[in-house]
Amino acid sequence: MPRPQGILLCLGMMLMTAGGIIALCVGMPYQSAALFVGLFLGLGGVAMLVSGLCMAMKNLQVAVPGHHLLHPRTGTRFSPQQALAIQRRLDRIRREMSEDSVTRVPEPEPSLPPTPPPWTMEPPPSYDTVMKNQERSEADIYALC
Repeated sequence: MPRPQGILLCLGMMLMTAGGIIALCVGMPYQSAALFVGLFLGLGGVAMLVSGLCMAMKNLQVAVPGHHLLHPRTGTRFSPQQALAIQRRLDRIRREMSEDSVTRVPEPEPSLPPTPPPWTMEPPPSYDTVMKNQERSEADIYALC
């Protein structure tokens, strides 16, 4: 642990302990000044302890899964060589994508022949024939019921 964080942690623990002893032991029998000094030292110790822990966690490089405060900031996970290689690759991909979109010409639709192909199917039945067949099929359905 680097020196400033260790000093802050030790001072914070000592001030908290001293403040607690003064507030509980000396300040109990109606001495408000000792109680005030004890609380002041205790709160100062808590503040130093918290700031030391924050500094230690900020400089902590161990990645603990699932906790975003202990991960290094985004962008610091790659070495400069890796970052440069990744950036060059992304630039090359972007250039290729932009060239494809600019130089791509839509394919022409196949042109239709000037005359339609010859008709190979038989002509559809007339309207009257269809209606007579439909009436017969309805009559057959009613007869079955």
